Amino acid sequence: MIIVCQKPLKKLKINGIALFPFIFIRKPEDKENNTLINHEKIHLRQQLEMLVIFFYIFYVIEYYYWFFKLKNGYQAYRRISFEREAYTNEHDLNYLKKRKFWNFRKYL
Repeated sequence: MIIVCQKPLKKLKINGIALFPFIFIRKPEDKENNTLINHEKIHLRQQLEMLVIFFYIFYVIEYYYWFFKLKNGYQAYRRISFEREAYTNEHDLNYLKKRKFWNFRKYL
């Protein structure tokens, strides 16, 4: 895993994004934000489990499913199973050590 400080993220409303095998963060000080880094590490594990490409395909399909159902982009994003797992467990810094394979399925 490599953490890169990415200036283009400053124009977006996100603090970080995991694009296998990298974690891009907006602010250099966020390298010390264990919660944010853990959240993105959870996404890296999800991506690896789904052979990366299937993660992105499923992520987009799930996002649009919720978007058309809820008519709200932010709510759709928060309903994605991958995000639900990451947000629920981002404060548990030991989560990845005990996480079961394909655990995001319980958030569907």
